[in-house]
Amino acid sequence: MLRHLLPFLALVASAAEPVDFTVKLETVMKHDDGKFLWFHPRAAAIPGGVVMTIQKHLMVSDYYSGLHFMRREGVDGAWSGPVLPPEIDWKKQDDGVTISVADVTPGWHEKTQRLIAIGCRVRYSDKGKQLDDVKSAHQTVYAVFDPKTSKWTPWQVLQLPEEEQFNFARNACAQWLVKPDGKLLVPLYIGTSAKDRYSTTVTECRFDGEKLSYERNGNVLRLAVARGLYEPSLIAFAGRYYLTLRNDERAYISVSDDGLHFSEPKAWTFDDGSDLGSYNTQAHWLAHSDGLFLIYTRRGANNDHIMRHRAPLFMARVDTEKLHIIRSSEKIIIPERGAEMGNFGACAINASESWVTVSEGMFMKDSAKRGAEGATFVAHILWSKPNTAAR
Repeated sequence: MLRHLLPFLALVASAAEPVDFTVKLETVMKHDDGKFLWFHPRAAAIPGGVVMTIQKHLMVSDYYSGLHFMRREGVDGAWSGPVLPPEIDWKKQDDGVTISVADVTPGWHEKTQRLIAIGCRVRYSDKGKQLDDVKSAHQTVYAVFDPKTSKWTPWQVLQLPEEEQFNFARNACAQWLVKPDGKLLVPLYIGTSAKDRYSTTVTECRFDGEKLSYERNGNVLRLAVARGLYEPSLIAFAGRYYLTLRNDERAYISVSDDGLHFSEPKAWTFDDGSDLGSYNTQAHWLAHSDGLFLIYTRRGANNDHIMRHRAPLFMARVDTEKLHIIRSSEKIIIPERGAEMGNFGACAINASESWVTVSEGMFMKDSAKRGAEGATFVAHILWSKPNTAAR
């Protein structure tokens, strides 16, 4: 009798096991000529393949080219690009200012069959310094990609209410999401100017295939520590919404039932109560139907030689009730080789795998000696069971 029950019991045991993952690391390309680095690679699945946006870091702090993109068929086809369409290139002005875009995150909009790339507008001096020389210099912008024609629209500004708190309003290095009804939840960090302490709010927007339009925003999260709360990333999991927030001293988490109104931020910790050790660096999410995961950098990994401890990249399960990281689940998904990797992306690709994408920042004198090559990596997160939440 028991023999006949064994397949059923094995199925029950499998369903009860927490989802796990293995990592397959892919090197997309390498570049380190002292003139620029490929930086900020972020990917999104489209029908039949993947698009990855990427920019040139021009070896001055936060100085970036126009937006390039790469494309591949399936999850393992040959990459094409990077190419720089004129529509999403930077624009030089008559007064010597260059208007560009930085910190872009792409995502698929199923209802309109379009890819939307969202980032922040930046004004550069001729030496690559970010300018705050005009009102509302720093705003959220977007461009739209049609995979059937491989064409991009020019950058457009997300129009926000005429309020002082939106003088500075960036969606930058931030995960945003599409709700089942097709509306977008786009987190912003905001302020009266670039010199103001940043706060975070989530906006709800509608998209008609061409234009992204603000409808409303939720409560504003504030923290009177250093530069405040910024570079927020948003995820939905099991009927709730989760924000991870950057601060100069610690990383924070906040939760919401509706995606707009969020709880008082709580500092990220491990399940033993100790501080996560992540600070002054972005973090991102991966959601599986059976678990929520955070990707982050932190202190305490024999990485004191890395600027702001921005390598290696870790991934661990989140306890969604107690809002902390389960230390025993932590894995290194991209190893440290002497370069910083704090500017990365994370996205679901299909039911079998999700991706974490990053390029090595060759900003320390000994990066190459320690083994870094200016590589652009895709960490294929291969799930132990199907992710039914993936498109």
